[in-house]
Amino acid sequence: MRGFKEASFSDRLSMAAKAKQAQLEKVRAKARESEAGQAERLAARAGLIAERGARRARKAAEKLAEAERLKAVRAAEEAARQEAERRAIVERERKANEERAKLAQILADQKAVRDARYAARKARGRK
Repeated sequence: MRGFKEASFSDRLSMAAKAKQAQLEKVRAKARESEAGQAERLAARAGLIAERGARRARKAAEKLAEAERLKAVRAAEEAARQEAERRAIVERERKANEERAKLAQILADQKAVRDARYAARKARGRK
């Protein structure tokens, strides 16, 4: 085995400086690669942001359209309900008028029967 040669202080300093320089070059190389891809990533991110904004706008428009549609449906249902209510009132009034007319006819028939009995009784008494 050959003899061990111990490195001097200046050798150790120069080796440490070379190692630091090698690490620095390695980091700089990664940074250059990162900078090259950064423009693409920024463009992709801007595209995603634009798509997200378009989706939000589309959803907001769809939500507004759905709200307007529901409002129109509710208005139509309310109009139909009011029309049905009006028809029911008219029908109730018609039935009430028919009942009053029937009752008046019944009372008139009863009075006619009473008057006929009275007239018959009077006729029997005059003989």
